[in-house]
Amino acid sequence: MLILGARQVGKTTLARQVLSKLPYCDLEEPRLRELFTADPTFQISERERGGLILDEAQSVPSVFPALRGLIDADRKRRGRFLLLGSSRPELVRQVSESLAGRVGIVELEPLTAIETRRGSPRLGWRRLWLAGGFPDAVCGDFREWWEAYLRTYIARDLPSLGVAAEPLLMRRLLTMLAHQQGGLFNASQLGASLGVSYHTVQRYVDILEQTFLVRRLTPYWRNIGKRLTKAPKLYLRDTGLLHHLLNIASSAELDSHPVRGASWETFVLEDLLRRERLAHPHSLGHFWRTATGEEADLILDRGGGEVFAIEVKAGSGTDLDAATRLDRCARDAGARRAWVIGQAPRSEPLVRGVERRGFELSVDWLP
Repeated sequence: MLILGARQVGKTTLARQVLSKLPYCDLEEPRLRELFTADPTFQISERERGGLILDEAQSVPSVFPALRGLIDADRKRRGRFLLLGSSRPELVRQVSESLAGRVGIVELEPLTAIETRRGSPRLGWRRLWLAGGFPDAVCGDFREWWEAYLRTYIARDLPSLGVAAEPLLMRRLLTMLAHQQGGLFNASQLGASLGVSYHTVQRYVDILEQTFLVRRLTPYWRNIGKRLTKAPKLYLRDTGLLHHLLNIASSAELDSHPVRGASWETFVLEDLLRRERLAHPHSLGHFWRTATGEEADLILDRGGGEVFAIEVKAGSGTDLDAATRLDRCARDAGARRAWVIGQAPRSEPLVRGVERRGFELSVDWLP
C-alpha cells in the first residue's frame, strides 16, 4: 500500500499508530538512505518482521525494483509493505514502472470538519476554516507553523524535486495565487506580473499541485451548445496557508477581509471533496461556468448519470437569485440535484430542485 500526502499531514503518525508493531524506516535519514541505496533487497529482508513501513520512499528509487522482486517471490502474502511519500509525480512514476499491479494508492488529505469535531481536542469548523486542516497548525499557532513549513518547502523540498526555484519568486507566486484564490488560471498574466515566462509559471504551478499545495479544478464539459469557460480554476488547498499568506491572523480579521468569500468557498469545497473521495473514490470534481457568467462552484460527477451541482455562499441569508441561477446551471449540466451551502445552521428548500443547507448540517452529509 502507498499512502500519498503533503508533508506534515499525518501519514507517519497514522502508520505508526495503526501499525505500531511493524518496523519503521525513514529513508530520508542519511544513514538509512545510504544503507538502502547500497543494498535495498538485503535491508528490506533483514528488517521485515511480518511487514515494514518505508517512509519517504521516493528518496531511494532503488527500493522499488527490490520490492517488486520480494513481492513476486511470495505473491500470496499481502499487505507486507506500507510506503509513505509526499511527492506524487516521483512516487507514482516509480510505482508505475516497478510495482504496477502490486500496490494500491491512497491519498491522505488534511483534516475534515467531522474529524476535528469528533477528535481530541474537539475543534469547531470555524477554527478549522481559519487555521486549515494540518494537525499541528489547527492545534497551535498556525501562522508560525505555516511560516516554518514554507521555508522548509522552498529550501529543501523543491530542490529535492529538481526545482531550483528562486525563494522570493516562489513566495511571490504563492501570494499572488492567494490574492486570486479561486480565479481562472492565466499563466501569461501571472508571468507578466512576476517578470518570468508563462512556461516558468506553468512549471511552478504543476509542482505546487503535485506536492498537494494547489488544487486545479477543471471545467465541466457537456455538449449543450453553450460557450463554456475552458481555463481551470486554481485554489490554495489549505485555508490556513491562504490566510497566512494574506496576513490574516484571527476570525475577526477574516470576517472583514475581501477574500472571505473565496476562502469560504475553498473551505467548503475541500471538505466536500475530501469526504467525496472516501465515499465515492471514482467521483470527479469540476466547476461550471458559461461565457455569460452562469456558474456552479462544484459539479460532482460520480459516473452513470449521477451528477450534482453545489454553490457555496459565505452569507447566512436566503439568496433566491443564486438558487435560480444554480437551478439553470444544474439543468444545463444534467445534474440530478443542487444545493446552496451557507453558514446559517438550517436547511430549507429554495426553488424546485434546489435546497439551501447550512455547512454545520453538511458535516455528516454528502448528496
